[in-house]
Amino acid sequence: MLQKDKLYDVWWQNRTEGEQQMEDRHKRGWREVIHLIQEQDLSDMAVLDFGCNQGGFLRYLYQAKPFKEGMGIDLAQESITVANARKGGLPLTYVATTTPEQFANRFDLAISQAVIYLIKDLKTHAWKVKQMLKPGGVYYATYTDLTNNDSLQHFTDWINKNSLVESNPHTLDFITKTFAEEGFQVEIQRRRPQGFIGVDSKDEGFLCIADRMKSVYEQAYIFRFVLIEK
Repeated sequence: MLQKDKLYDVWWQNRTEGEQQMEDRHKRGWREVIHLIQEQDLSDMAVLDFGCNQGGFLRYLYQAKPFKEGMGIDLAQESITVANARKGGLPLTYVATTTPEQFANRFDLAISQAVIYLIKDLKTHAWKVKQMLKPGGVYYATYTDLTNNDSLQHFTDWINKNSLVESNPHTLDFITKTFAEEGFQVEIQRRRPQGFIGVDSKDEGFLCIADRMKSVYEQAYIFRFVLIEK
């Protein structure tokens, strides 16, 4: 799933910031992604959240665009436990697994957010997504390309220090080529935030606010991979 092919408790090891704080920070991005999903009616669809953490995105998505069934997968076992405890009566299943390809030909739509930069073997990831999607299925993946950001090395070191999986600065060309070779039609657009961006001069991931703003306004993308053939 992510970079290391084994389960763990939680992926973020910085104990001053828990998984819940990270989930809260991502809610703005969830709204942006839902707005960018081209499919309007998900009522007959099975939806996958790849790297779901505590499961919040699928619950949020269901309120905006109800779907037939949803599954969230992750390597973090404690996060999956929280996700299952919070799903209530929604048609959701959360699974901790290293072999998501076991859910073959099951999903119409898959989504990952801030996940593929944590995947070193992107070719295997593309293959696994291909196995799980139905023919014509769509995979949305957000990605911030920091290869031309002065904070790239600083950000990489920060991630590697605080997480169980390493940061991988893939280029847009490499991501495109990898998924195209697995039989996907590749589309991409730049993500632009709506409203003000909260900033903190003590943001550990970036050297300065200017680098953070560059990442948000110039280097944030969403891919749309359409499976042409299985």
